[in-house]
Amino acid sequence: MTGRRTPHLPSEGPELRLAVPFAPRLGDLAADTAHSGHVGVVVALPGEDSATTYHLRPPGGGPTWSAPADGSTLLPVPAQITHATLLTSGDAVYDPRTNQGSLPIVFHFADGSTSEGALVLAPAELERLHAQTGRLLASHDKASGLV
Repeated sequence: MTGRRTPHLPSEGPELRLAVPFAPRLGDLAADTAHSGHVGVVVALPGEDSATTYHLRPPGGGPTWSAPADGSTLLPVPAQITHATLLTSGDAVYDPRTNQGSLPIVFHFADGSTSEGALVLAPAELERLHAQTGRLLASHDKASGLV
């Protein structure tokens, strides 16, 4: 041993960078923390068309504003979830330890991508879902002429 302390906390050594900085591309949506989190479409990039900063414009149009060239005030805007569907594989599970049920689902995003997740329900929510599903099935049967 050398007797020297090895820095192991961020405050004791060089700054740790765990996240990759956001570098928006032309047409991307970005939230600008320097402008109260306003969302804008990137309409000019630093270094293009003699721009020295990012230029953003509200998605519906409006005045353009600038953000630093290093993108330090810009955050990505995630795609919005449009709906969720049941996952075709997998089954509902009840966990007696947590007193919750879980259904595997797929989240569908506005950009066309998907992500798997779980719908977690407490007993009262399971009862409500059961009642609502029963009403949906009855409506389906009536509309299909099965009743």
